Amino acid sequence: MLSVDRLCAGYGSARVLFDVSLEVEPGRLVCVMGRNGVGKTTLLNTIMGVLPATAGSVVFDGRDVTRCRPHERVRLGMAYVPQGHETFPQLTVLGNLQVALEAAPRRDPAALEAALEVFPRLKPLLRRRAGFLSGGQQQQLAIARALVTRPRLLILDEPTEGIQPSIVQEIEEAIGRLHADGLAVLLVEQYLDLALRLADRFVVLDAGHVVRAGDVGDLDTPEVRRLLAV
Repeated sequence: MLSVDRLCAGYGSARVLFDVSLEVEPGRLVCVMGRNGVGKTTLLNTIMGVLPATAGSVVFDGRDVTRCRPHERVRLGMAYVPQGHETFPQLTVLGNLQVALEAAPRRDPAALEAALEVFPRLKPLLRRRAGFLSGGQQQQLAIARALVTRPRLLILDEPTEGIQPSIVQEIEEAIGRLHADGLAVLLVEQYLDLALRLADRFVVLDAGHVVRAGDVGDLDTPEVRRLLAV
C-alpha cells in the first residue's frame, strides 16, 4: 500500500529526516511516535507532498508518487488530516463536508452520510459554522471531511492533541472502527496507551531517524518509554 524508502527532507539547509523507511500494508494501522520536534509532522508532510523530499522515495499502491503534488496523491486515495483541527471556519459543518465531496476524486454522495455515521455528534451541528465548534468537534469534522473522499489510506497527525477526554475516546473508537473495516491508517500519536490499543505496528523517530520499529507487542518496553519521555 504505502512504502517509504530512505526518505530525506528538511527546510532550506536544515535537514530534518534522515533515511526514514516504513511500510503500511493494506488494512493495517501503523503508529509513528517520538518526542516533540523529532520530525513526525515533517515525515507526514513529505509523504503527502506538502514538503518535497530531498532524497528517497514514496510509493503508493505500486506507483512512485515522490514527485507528485498533494492533490495528485489525494486522487490516488490518500487523505491527510494535519495537526491543528483545520476546517473552513466560515462554512457550516455541512458546507465543509460538501466542499470535500466536490473535490473528491470519486464523488459518492453516500460518503457524506457514511462520514456522519462515524461521527454522529456532528449530525445536529450541520448548520453551525465550523468556527463556532469546540476543538474536539472541529477535529471530528476534519477527519469526517477526509473520509468523504473515500480514502484507501488515512493519515492522521496527532488527532487527540488538546481535546477533551470524552471526545478523545470518541475519536479513538472511530479510528478503531475504520481500521476494523479495513481502512489503512498512518497515525502520529503521543499517547503510548492509545497506540497500544489501536496499532498493528509502530515506528519511533528520534532526531529524524527511525530508532525503533516493529509489531505493537514490542512497543511497551523501558527503552521505548525512554525514547518517548518528554
